[in-house]
Amino acid sequence: MLLEGKSTLITGASTGIGAAAARVFCREGAAVTLVARREKELAALTEELTSAGHRAQYVLADVRQRAEVARAVAAATEAFGGLDAAFNNAGLAAMPGPMHLMDDEVYDSVMDTNVRGVWNCMQYEIAAMLERGGGAIVNNSSTAGLVATVAGAPYIAAKHAVIGLTKAAANEYGTRGIRVNALATGATRTEMLAGYLDEDPEREPAMARKAMLARLAETHEIAEAAAWLCSDRSSYLAGATVPVDGGRTAR
Repeated sequence: MLLEGKSTLITGASTGIGAAAARVFCREGAAVTLVARREKELAALTEELTSAGHRAQYVLADVRQRAEVARAVAAATEAFGGLDAAFNNAGLAAMPGPMHLMDDEVYDSVMDTNVRGVWNCMQYEIAAMLERGGGAIVNNSSTAGLVATVAGAPYIAAKHAVIGLTKAAANEYGTRGIRVNALATGATRTEMLAGYLDEDPEREPAMARKAMLARLAETHEIAEAAAWLCSDRSSYLAGATVPVDGGRTAR
């Protein structure tokens, strides 16, 4: 029970890695506050978790909006007595394409969700954790935060920025009991990736070959890593970016 008794918050929790994290965190004993923009999926997942005896609630919120993030963090602290851990997972992908042909709208939307969203979340999460006396934050970056990938330039830039924010926060708050780390997530079989893969049957095998394990990740595999980083068993890890990528960036 890695997270026994811990109040946790997960963004981007309606589908994919976020939904998998909700299930894993609950299995490990956490109380979870699920945050996303899609109420139908959030409500169904929360019902699934509470029906199984877990402590879970959901809050509709857009991580790009500070007031909505503040409301989500407040809901977690009010329902479960504080905030011990957070998995900032909400993200937006950009389709690959020539950088010089991309509209500002694409750049702005990717940066707003992936960077400003993490910034907004960490500001309120850190404040809540300081009141608690400490905590752990995990930011979901990507292998695109470590190396150039086939993803669009705005996405690569944004995921590099997430790692920078992670290091900055870890350095600033480590002595105050808050550990901040990031995941460099490899290609994962999510709903967000499915549309891209379905367009060309050669895309999945090509992506899989880049990993030493020669396959895509399943969502629960990313969630397991996030749970460990949120737990006390990773107590001497701070400012780290942990690749969960099947060996993609080790080559």
